[in-house]
Amino acid sequence: MIRIHQKLTAIPNRFAFIHCVERCAQESNSVSMMLIDVVRFSDVTTSFGTHIGDEFLLSIANRISLLFKDAAQFGRISGDVFALLFDKKYTPLELMTKFEYLVEHFKTPIQYDDHSFIADFNVGAAVADMSSFSITDFVARAEAALKQAKQNKYENFAFLSERNKNSNARSLTLKADLQRALRNGELELYFQPKVKLSNLEIIGAECLLRWNHPLDGVLFPGSLIEAAESYNMMNELGYWTIENAFQQMRELDAVGLNITLSVNISPTQLYDSQLVPTLRRFSRVYNLPLERFELELTEDVALSNSLMVKRQLDELRALGLSICIDDFGKGYSNLSYIRDLAINTLKIDKTFILDIDKDAVNRAIIQAVKLIGNAKECDVVAEGIETVKHLHVLREVGIEHGQGFLFTRALPLSEFIEFAQHDISIGTSFLQRQSLSS
Repeated sequence: MIRIHQKLTAIPNRFAFIHCVERCAQESNSVSMMLIDVVRFSDVTTSFGTHIGDEFLLSIANRISLLFKDAAQFGRISGDVFALLFDKKYTPLELMTKFEYLVEHFKTPIQYDDHSFIADFNVGAAVADMSSFSITDFVARAEAALKQAKQNKYENFAFLSERNKNSNARSLTLKADLQRALRNGELELYFQPKVKLSNLEIIGAECLLRWNHPLDGVLFPGSLIEAAESYNMMNELGYWTIENAFQQMRELDAVGLNITLSVNISPTQLYDSQLVPTLRRFSRVYNLPLERFELELTEDVALSNSLMVKRQLDELRALGLSICIDDFGKGYSNLSYIRDLAINTLKIDKTFILDIDKDAVNRAIIQAVKLIGNAKECDVVAEGIETVKHLHVLREVGIEHGQGFLFTRALPLSEFIEFAQHDISIGTSFLQRQSLSS
């Protein structure tokens, strides 16, 4: 039974929660679990102290309880990790929808005395049928999913099915899964809009891969990418993504959406001698100029082999393609490499956006990236924009473009088209509402 708690100690701890899971499993045909980690909560206790941190945690716990009244049990697994148990089997898409519901409802800050905190979350999910239920395996999969969620680049959510419980056995089937997925059309591109922050006009989109699994529904393709890297199929998967971006650009043009598309590129592709000829061929076959596309590579790729990377990037830029450094500032303090790379865009890692309205250092870092962008004569894009405060501060700093959950999650093509065709009216009304409330 979900209820409001007066103290953190009144919330069932890990052992009490697992006991409830076992009892529920005996009474139900299937169960689902969500582990909810409060992102960077240690910053709260460091800044405000343990007492205020505990008050914030209690508020978070009670708000989660109220949001998910359909849960069979709520618990606190560790310091800032909570758990929800449901006495039914949800699909991965249904669990991801619950994650999005959670994130959306925590965009309103939590207040305590003169302090406020906007909570963000990593969520790992698992489901189990009673026919082969193991409490140890069930909890372990949920915890492994939470670990994966913390590592995900675009979505802080991960799901592990019972098919994933034996990683060694699973690895033997990954190559077959990838081959089947490519052969049977199970892969799909979703689109994360890139917007002009001044008026929320959609100017482009980042192409993100999704796997329409025949049993588990829509999944993030982490395991497929691992398989592609392990079995030397990364080029095949990468070129599938690029060609589908060309195909879907044609569909966007057909409905009057003249935008750019960004595609993530792997180190394997960047070092492939066939990359340039393949892009030329796609441009010719689909009758689309390469200026309409952007390739995104991470800092570690840019640094991994500077001479070879520089040569390849120079040639790609000569074709008209834009080059973007993704997750800029996340992993490297040496900025000398950026001087010699021919790039068009720096995308600021979302970790710097998270606390930009409260953390002066994060704001200073973003201002510094803006100065670097100006010097390089390249665009600066902020990713991970989730609150109106983020938007306001980024405008003040002078960041012109961004993307994030504040505008929308990544969308399949049909939904993206519908969203983009209404972006002007949506943006106008959104700005009017914010000007009244700010």
